[in-house]
Amino acid sequence: MAWWKAWDLTETLKSELSGKFERLIVALMYPPYRYEAKELHDAMKGLGTKEGVIIEILASRTKNQLREIMKAYEEDYGSSLEEDIQADTSGYLERILVCLLQGSRDDVSSFVDPALALQDAQDLYAAGEKIRGTDEMKFITILCTRSATHLLRVFEEYEKIANKSIEDSIKSETHGSLEEAMLTVVKCTQNLHSYFAERLYYAMKGAGTRDGTLIRNIVSRSEIDLNLIKCHFKKMYGKTLSSMIMEDTSGDYKNALLSLVGSDP
Repeated sequence: MAWWKAWDLTETLKSELSGKFERLIVALMYPPYRYEAKELHDAMKGLGTKEGVIIEILASRTKNQLREIMKAYEEDYGSSLEEDIQADTSGYLERILVCLLQGSRDDVSSFVDPALALQDAQDLYAAGEKIRGTDEMKFITILCTRSATHLLRVFEEYEKIANKSIEDSIKSETHGSLEEAMLTVVKCTQNLHSYFAERLYYAMKGAGTRDGTLIRNIVSRSEIDLNLIKCHFKKMYGKTLSSMIMEDTSGDYKNALLSLVGSDP
């Protein structure tokens, strides 16, 4: 279906549906990269920026996926995603988001240089735990430009040097959205499926449901790795994703989510 025809149908659906169910159905009408571009655009428009949405998308996508998202964003909104992020964020958060967007990370190489991994771990320790104050740019540079396999070795070496995990150091050295961004890069590096399982769990845990997070993560992963995410979800939380959706949602919205999620692992 041509994108403009799908757009006409989307507008028709919007006029016929409402609420969370409408939001889910409209999300399903978008081609993948255009949907993520829309989510990023919506996160920045109007008052206040939903940094969590931007962090989630930029930290969890590959270099090629980010390239396609940037292209879709420019086609649909007539502006550069990088420039819009720069206009909408500031400080070290802006630096880490732009660094992630530029796709400097080598996400295909499985080669690890043990000497460089050790050097990176020592540099991170020197930039954080060892000094008063934190050299945020050193953290950002290493987290955003090294491959996942290399970073896993860096995190191991770091723990030996600092006697604490990289996550604990980030929590004690940074705060707010920058802390969230750094921790997201670490989590996505360690296990992408566990990261999405955690996002889905906390979207439904406690009072109220974060429907935006729930819809975005189910729709965007449904044709990629949702089955693996479901397995990690069950292992991590002792219950299935579909059982939690059944407890937490209702009506057509619940049925549509359950159809997307499919049978339990």
